[in-house]
Amino acid sequence: MLIVDLSRLRDGSVETAGRLLPTDPAFEDVDFELVDPVTVEGRLQLTGEGDFYWHAFVAGRVRGECRRCLGDVFVPMDIEIRVLFSSDPETAEDPGVYPLGKGAAELDLGQAVCEELALAVPGFLVCGDDCAGLCSRCGANLNDGPCSCGKPAATV
Repeated sequence: MLIVDLSRLRDGSVETAGRLLPTDPAFEDVDFELVDPVTVEGRLQLTGEGDFYWHAFVAGRVRGECRRCLGDVFVPMDIEIRVLFSSDPETAEDPGVYPLGKGAAELDLGQAVCEELALAVPGFLVCGDDCAGLCSRCGANLNDGPCSCGKPAATV
């Protein structure tokens, strides 16, 4: 968990550095698999009454499945996050703002990390541009060589 005590912001912005493990509750319902801990380095600052701006760099690796051959694909994720947290009820429906409860004493950055990572993970992963895929007849992985079913090389 990456939790910031908001009272620390009285004296100015605060550094937000930490690691989120793949088993962190923030990653419970995601459609991707984290391979390593996610590292987070950033700065959180108060921008107005109940409004906080967070600028951070997040790095980690996700595992997915190649859409052509179904093999494992490991994707390094290095993303920049710029988000606003607000307790203003008028911003509650704004998809670019993370809502905070009125008078919140702390801020859990884990959910923002999770959502921003989910948006950054490519929707269609391939193990390489030259991936030959699977034989549409027998399902053999054509990256391992031609299949023995005798069908011309057509991929799924």
